[in-house]
Amino acid sequence: MPIKPTAHFSHFDALDIRVGRIVKVEDAATKKPTYKMTIDFGPEIGVKISCGAYKSYAREFLIGQQVLAVVNFAPRKMGPETSEVLVLGVPNAAGDTIYVMPQQPVDLGVTLF
Repeated sequence: MPIKPTAHFSHFDALDIRVGRIVKVEDAATKKPTYKMTIDFGPEIGVKISCGAYKSYAREFLIGQQVLAVVNFAPRKMGPETSEVLVLGVPNAAGDTIYVMPQQPVDLGVTLF
């Protein structure tokens, strides 16, 4: 992937990236194999839905895991589903999505800095 042009810090600062805990995982009603995840971001943000073709994890593993997500993007339609937050991830060597997760438990809703 080519290096992107230099961005201003204000671009990063505009993103609201928070820690949430996955509380429910179901198959989404889409053409691609997709999960619909219910994520609790604590009392300030509340519970949000994220949909994505991220099935490199078993559902049972994801329940209770903390993930980082952008919580201030506008909701996005994914087929019949609506994704309210973008869970962050990186590809492994096989191209599977690996979620960005805190190495230790942290309070729900804390902000990435």
